[in-house]
Amino acid sequence: MKHVKQMIAAALLGGIVLTTAGCGGGSESSADGKVHLTFQIWDVGQKDGMQAMCDAYTAQNPNVEIEVQVAGWNEYWTKLEAAATGNKLPDIFWMHTNEIFKYADNGILADVTDIVDQSKFSEISLDNAKGSDGKLYGVPKDKDVICLAYNKDMFDAAGVAYPDDTWTWDTLVEASQKIYDATGKYGYMAYADDQLGYWNFVYQNGGYILNDDKTKAGFDQPATQEAMKFYIGLQDYEWCPDQTYFAEQAPGTAFLSEQGAMFYEGSWNLLPTLKNNPNLNGKLQIAALPKAPNPESGDGRATISNGLCYATGANNKNADVVKDVLKFFGSEEGQRIQGESGAAIPAYEGLERTWVDAFADYDIDVSPVLDMFDYSVQSVNNPSRPEWKTKVSDELLKIYSDQETIDAGLANMQTIIDEASAK
Repeated sequence: MKHVKQMIAAALLGGIVLTTAGCGGGSESSADGKVHLTFQIWDVGQKDGMQAMCDAYTAQNPNVEIEVQVAGWNEYWTKLEAAATGNKLPDIFWMHTNEIFKYADNGILADVTDIVDQSKFSEISLDNAKGSDGKLYGVPKDKDVICLAYNKDMFDAAGVAYPDDTWTWDTLVEASQKIYDATGKYGYMAYADDQLGYWNFVYQNGGYILNDDKTKAGFDQPATQEAMKFYIGLQDYEWCPDQTYFAEQAPGTAFLSEQGAMFYEGSWNLLPTLKNNPNLNGKLQIAALPKAPNPESGDGRATISNGLCYATGANNKNADVVKDVLKFFGSEEGQRIQGESGAAIPAYEGLERTWVDAFADYDIDVSPVLDMFDYSVQSVNNPSRPEWKTKVSDELLKIYSDQETIDAGLANMQTIIDEASAK
């Protein structure tokens, strides 16, 4: 564990040593007698929902005020790292699975295991908030899945039946070809992404990216290799753009301009897309992911599921107050407020329908999202992911551009992850 912590610390701040003495919030009772807390997030689209939760808490606790601050994704992590080194962390902040091991394993985050009712959250939601020691360093906030987004009008124009839960990879290919033949537009847009791309196919086929104890990769497994070859091979069809195309515009952008009929989208982005693009109301629809037709194991169904958590610094000066706020955020009341705001699907079990109801003003059925939680797979992660993620993505692009054979590239991916995980 000592070597793991040293590696994570280096990855976190390029070798800058972090200290936790006095870290986490400089908020103390002010002249007005109130405790003023800061709450930092990275998604402006969720600010109203987060503010609604804060307002509900402060209404019950008038001696506390909470200021919600928003920074863009890149700026957010830059500011958080700077705050960690300067011992000036926000009182409350979002934590992502990409980063939680780096912060938790270095003692930056407070252990909040004692304030989380673990019976109310799924194993995936809980695991997303844990450090390497198995303790909770965040209160589960939300959960998500990957779904198949499609343009209803383009299907109608091509005379193709809408996707449903009977679709397989073969159906996806057949429908894409028919749409291209009839409209000249792209079908399914498969791009070199992990969570929104090949990870789903690998797990549907009975393969894996990381083994159960997260110490070795699965790119040497036949089921993984078969899924990777299928997914990468989709680029060879005329109805699928190549990766050069995606370097200039993401599949979502192409979808918005109606250049393509289908792409994989995260459930977290559905409502913002409709709010920001009213012309898509009625056109944008979603379905469960097509399943593997002949999986090595399982029924061919899988979707990657991720989720955020609420965290605080290990030595926050207002630890008792902050933990009480976090406990409220993780309660049924707090999570219901989040769901009803449409900010995200609550991690709290049984409140998923509150998020569905937030789509009442739009012509879309998002209920397939809820069904997919039954076979969801936790987003691939281990403490060494910051070291191997970009390298694996680079190898994938080399395969796509024919700089490497697929067998050689997959072998390199295996080595990259195994060597990083061994540290």
